[in-house]
Amino acid sequence: MQIQSTNTVDTSVTPFKDKINFPLTKKRITVLQINIGRRCNLACTHCHVEASPKRTEELSPEVCEQLISIIQRFPEIKIVDLTGGAPEMNYGFKPLVEAAKLAGKQVIVRSNLTIYFENGFGNLPEYFAKHELKIVASLPCYLSDNVDKMRGIGVFESSIKALQWLNQLGYGKESNLILDLVFNPQLPTAEKFSLAPEQSKLEQDYKMFLQKHFNVVFNNLFTITNLPVGRTKMYLERRKLYASYLQFLESHFNPSTIEHLMCRDEISIDYLGNVYDCDFNQMMNIPAKTRKGENLTVTKLLEVGSLDLINEVQTAPYCYGCTAGCGSSCSGALL
Repeated sequence: MQIQSTNTVDTSVTPFKDKINFPLTKKRITVLQINIGRRCNLACTHCHVEASPKRTEELSPEVCEQLISIIQRFPEIKIVDLTGGAPEMNYGFKPLVEAAKLAGKQVIVRSNLTIYFENGFGNLPEYFAKHELKIVASLPCYLSDNVDKMRGIGVFESSIKALQWLNQLGYGKESNLILDLVFNPQLPTAEKFSLAPEQSKLEQDYKMFLQKHFNVVFNNLFTITNLPVGRTKMYLERRKLYASYLQFLESHFNPSTIEHLMCRDEISIDYLGNVYDCDFNQMMNIPAKTRKGENLTVTKLLEVGSLDLINEVQTAPYCYGCTAGCGSSCSGALL
């Protein structure tokens, strides 16, 4: 099943491909990012996936088996990056984890932390430690008011308890149990936009505050720009800030980020088995294209026996979010 793009052209900024003046080419694929589904126990205001407890979309058994085949057949894949929604809530999470670990891949789970306190998910921290999963956890601020405003009342307290639990299991302390946190800026209320603070300095602030007040430790902090996609886009449009935010991002375009963009060495796959250049294109229904201009699916990848069917990355105005300032990616700043 293919999803067709319904996007209109945004005329408020320079088309991204015109800005860079050359095709944004794909490199060899080493990262397989899978959005397992949109079911989540939270409904965060900035969520570009628009996930919530009311969403029901998730991986099918058929697509799950195809993804396991891809993990097993392509040794060039070094990282399997599982996201959602809350990926842990959606069908196929554990089968994909175990297939990837058996194939010698690094597995990343993008966790909201609070899922561990939902009925039926209380064994997740121990499961993560057993399989040595790398946890990338959302904590958009180290102050409770800001976190609860973005993610829901009580989320900060639950997140701290989850981090303490993970620390007790060795996360953030043992070299094989990596615990990284993600910072997102607060959404703007007026035309006073700002990029994320310098990542290494903010990481030190996080570490000092969390250890002093909660005895929590972690490995790395990733600063991620809020791209105008999903709920962030809707939020900006309601406040008539969407066009000016895009213009702000374009005004901070940094060509040095291009070499390091995450879309160049990864493919992003949705719960239907469609292939995209990145998670943001997935949410905006802009599929990856083969050299012949065909939309890609996991079925096609398996039929051809290659992951390297994409020559040029599909771009959009929100690409300025990944290339503004020090850049932004699923692994934080690019520079």
